[in-house]
Amino acid sequence: MLYHFLFPLHESLALFNVFRYITFRAAAATLTALVLSLLLGPAVIRTLRRLSVVQNIRDVGPDSHQVKAGTPTMGGLLILVSLTLPTLLWARLDNAYVWLVVLTTLGFGGIGFADDYIKVRKGRNQGLSAGIKFLLTAIVAATFAAVLVVLSFDFTLSFPFFKNLILRLGFAYLVLVVVTLMSAAHSVNLTDGLDGLAIGATLVAAATYAIFTYIAGHRIVADYLQVTYVPGVGELTVFCGALVGASLGFLWFNSHPAEVFMGDVGSLAIGGAIGAVAILSKQEILLLLVFGLFVVELLSVVLQVTSFKLRGRRIFRMAPLHHHFELVGWKESQIVVRFWILAVLFSLMSLSTLKLR
Repeated sequence: MLYHFLFPLHESLALFNVFRYITFRAAAATLTALVLSLLLGPAVIRTLRRLSVVQNIRDVGPDSHQVKAGTPTMGGLLILVSLTLPTLLWARLDNAYVWLVVLTTLGFGGIGFADDYIKVRKGRNQGLSAGIKFLLTAIVAATFAAVLVVLSFDFTLSFPFFKNLILRLGFAYLVLVVVTLMSAAHSVNLTDGLDGLAIGATLVAAATYAIFTYIAGHRIVADYLQVTYVPGVGELTVFCGALVGASLGFLWFNSHPAEVFMGDVGSLAIGGAIGAVAILSKQEILLLLVFGLFVVELLSVVLQVTSFKLRGRRIFRMAPLHHHFELVGWKESQIVVRFWILAVLFSLMSLSTLKLR
C-alpha cells in the first residue's frame, strides 16, 4: 500500500525512491511484523484467557504435558494479523502473487480456526474430523491450483543439482500443487507439539524462501544462478519477511514455558503459506529440504501408523518424532533447540543447491 502512495513522490523527493527496492520493503515488513506482534501479544493472550480459549491436553500424550492444560490457544490469530497487515502495507498490491498467497494463508487459517473453535466449545482435544479437515484443506489447495491456471502459470518442474532436467507436467502439475500445499500445512500441524518448536522452524524456512523468492524474481540473478525466473514473484520476499517478523514476535510468547499456543489456526496457515511460496517461486522440490524437519515429523507419523497396521508393532515410542525423544528422556528445551539446529542445517543444504547445479 505504501508503495503506491509514496513511491510516485520520488520525482520530487529522492528519499522515496527506496520504496522501489524489494529488499527495503521486505526489511520494513519484517520489522513491522515483529513490532506489531510484540505490541499485540499481551492483549491477545489476555483476551484468549478471559474468553477461556485454552488448550486441552490429550491423556495419551507424555505426562509432562499435563501441566500445559489451561494455556491460551489459537494464538495463531496473532501470527495472521502480524503477517497480513505488514504484507499489505509494504507489498505492491497490484501483484497477483501477493494476493494469492495471502488469501491461501487465510484460507488454511480459517480451517484451523474452525478446528480450534470446536475443540474449545467441546472442552476436549477433538475438533474437525480427520476426513472433514482433509476435504477442506484439499478444497483450499485446489482453489490455489485453479488460480494458477487462470494466471497461465508455468507448469514445469525443475530439480536442484540437475540444471537441464525440466519436466513439463501439464495439468498433472496441478495434482502436485494440491499434494504440496496439503502436505506442507499438515506437516506443520503435526510438528506443533512443543513450546517454540514449530514457529522456530517456520522462521528458518521463511527466511530461506525470502532468499529464493528474491532470486527467482530477479532476472539477472536468476539467470546467473540458473534458477527459473518468475516475473513478479520477487514481491513475495516482502511476504516472507513479514512471516519472519511475525514468527519472531510469536516466539517471544511461545518460547518455553509458553504463554500461548498457536493452535491449528496458526499451524495450518503458516504451513500453507510456505507451501504456496515454494510453488510460486518454482522451488517445489526444494521444499523437501527447506521443510526437512517438518518432513521428518510427518514421515514419523506415516511410518508409525503403517507399521502398526501392517505388523502390529510401533517403530517409535510415540509419534510425531519429538514425542519419541521426550519419552526417551530428552528435556523439552533440548528437543526444541536440537530440532531448530536441524532446521538450520536443512536450510543451509537447500541454499547450497544455488551453486551446485
